[in-house]
Amino acid sequence: MATLVEHPALQAARKNLAVCVLDDDASQVELITARLERAGFPAIGTTSPDEALQNVRFGSCRVVVVDLKIPGEGGLEFLEKALQHDPGVYVILVTGFYEVDSAIEAIKHGAHDYLSKPIDFRRLERTLDDIADLASRRSEIRELEHKLFENHQFQGIVGKSPAMLDMLDLVKKVSRHYSNVLITGPTGCGKELVARALHQLTPVAKERFAVCNCSALVDTLLESQLFGHMRGSFTGATDTRPGIFEFANGGAVFLDEIGETSPGMQAKLLRVIENREIQRVGSPEVRSVNVRLIAATNRDLRAEVLAGRFREDLFYRLSSIEIRVPGLAERRDDIPLLVQHFLKKYNEAYGKPFQGLTRRAQIALLQHDWPGNVRELANVISSAAITANTDFIDVCDLPESLQRSGRRAISYNGGAWRPLPLDEVRRIHIQRVLEMCEGNRVRASQMLGIGRTSLYRFLKRGSKKPATAARSGAG
Repeated sequence: MATLVEHPALQAARKNLAVCVLDDDASQVELITARLERAGFPAIGTTSPDEALQNVRFGSCRVVVVDLKIPGEGGLEFLEKALQHDPGVYVILVTGFYEVDSAIEAIKHGAHDYLSKPIDFRRLERTLDDIADLASRRSEIRELEHKLFENHQFQGIVGKSPAMLDMLDLVKKVSRHYSNVLITGPTGCGKELVARALHQLTPVAKERFAVCNCSALVDTLLESQLFGHMRGSFTGATDTRPGIFEFANGGAVFLDEIGETSPGMQAKLLRVIENREIQRVGSPEVRSVNVRLIAATNRDLRAEVLAGRFREDLFYRLSSIEIRVPGLAERRDDIPLLVQHFLKKYNEAYGKPFQGLTRRAQIALLQHDWPGNVRELANVISSAAITANTDFIDVCDLPESLQRSGRRAISYNGGAWRPLPLDEVRRIHIQRVLEMCEGNRVRASQMLGIGRTSLYRFLKRGSKKPATAARSGAG
């Protein structure tokens, strides 16, 4: 006769593992639940598959012991539905006709174990103890991950990858000095967060931090927004208003997408930097301001200067200190931390206590290229948090682009795969990285992990290949 275990830790683990028993034979249900309760497991029994699924859906059990031959639908069909409701549930199938092939098939479908009748209760208890131990370890891991997560947050920025740690170290150093800063990086990587962190670490952190998106306004409105205007200076100016620079006097102004500004606006910004002076639209009065200017762009301003679209003197004034924020593709190690951060955020926003993502959902996120960077990841988790109906976000809750299994097969020639020489593969890869970096060779060499000299050598070698091939073909 089974008795309660004496080990306190194991006894406590069993009390935390609720088991649901599903069998079309009510006497079997009663027998198994009674034995499990005597062993210390909270157990509920039913002859209804729908009722068992409800228990799974509402978290009333973590384990289901189900007969393979339940009427209406087999145990495998029940297994599939149970895993759809809760991918973290453990299902143990029981059959009166044990076959190795059937057992293997059940495990492939996601069953935790496969037992034959009459049930060996000692084996069942050992299996449940293993599950209880695994659940306990996972709970401990979640607690450790939570502590690590707290340790890897810096002024609202989440990251532990080498690229992020280097960037954050630079932010700490730069924040001590009251100088202008240029923040570069792809769209959606978190440039405004970095700007706010810079301001929060300065001695004037209590002063105002004003934000202006330069790409969202036409020149006339942008000038009014930045410098203010006098009443009657233009149509619609019904009163006199100070601009952002006056508003944030003593603090910091963050100009997002400064690469979108016109040459005329760039000249006015240069005056603010050089003379610390502004003029409201329609006013001859010159006003002194003392602000820290933090600018951000997703463009290559060096290329813009060469193309004549950005003032060289303004660029050098801004870029005396440049902080580059890496894209998410360069910091994949941070994806689990970021997912945890956004899950916590949207748990509170939507009132859904998610425990995490299923393993296959995590794999899908790690395999995605993330062209929209952290902002895209935030949107994915937000939409999944709205549509998911279980404690775990699964692949089916993710957007269609992420549901495709595995990464897209690489096609170097735009069609079906074909073998290529390594030099050709390297040339194509370097070209694609350059395209991703919009022709910025410095950034491309950093992403490729090679020096600029090596990159130039590879490019030079690649440019000579067509001529060589032509000569060999002509011969």
